[in-house]
Amino acid sequence: MSVKIITTEDGSHSLYHEELKETYHSFHGAFKESIHVFMLYGLDSWLAENPGRRPIRVFEVGFGTGLNAWLSLVWAEQNQIPMLYHTIEPFPLEEEVYSKLNYTEMDGNIIHYKPQFQQIHRNPWNEGKVLTEYFNFKKDQTTLEEVQLYPMDVVFYDAFAPKKQPEMWEKHLFQKIYDQMRPGAVLTTYCATGQLRRDLKEVGFEVEKLPGPPGKKEMTRAWKH
Repeated sequence: MSVKIITTEDGSHSLYHEELKETYHSFHGAFKESIHVFMLYGLDSWLAENPGRRPIRVFEVGFGTGLNAWLSLVWAEQNQIPMLYHTIEPFPLEEEVYSKLNYTEMDGNIIHYKPQFQQIHRNPWNEGKVLTEYFNFKKDQTTLEEVQLYPMDVVFYDAFAPKKQPEMWEKHLFQKIYDQMRPGAVLTTYCATGQLRRDLKEVGFEVEKLPGPPGKKEMTRAWKH
């Protein structure tokens, strides 16, 4: 797999996948996109709807650069909410790539979590581990087709775009996820296609169209009620 580091409009890094000719994040701002789509409309929204439930169980499709996982660790620590975080990635990055990513420099208020970013990447694949007081982490080197899912409260669907990886957006995959989500759980994604929303509704989700991150008009959020 051939990738190169690029700088997005908010100053944060992303990667350009040369075979797919696709970036890992929005060129308008990788850091801002993750905060908007997955922290604000994912974790914060779930907490508002489920204020007493502990711990929170998160499943991420597409570990990629580790940005979402690291921001989730920060969120869990700052909110003092135990989190069980499970993520998958069939094509992990090499250390020479992830060690150069600048996410930990983007916000001075959370720069002291910098060691945990490297720890997330260096944690062995296919092994669960307690990384901090509030963050239990497991990353599996596998595909969504093959992974064994655990009950989940929040799903970050962060695969490459449907035009680049259509096989990652097939309805039966969302059915597999829906069946393992707990009542009151939420799925959030940057994707806003009409086909995605129709498929989510067909498998049982209540679907919302929300304002997108910088540079993108819309995004999608779906609840299991």
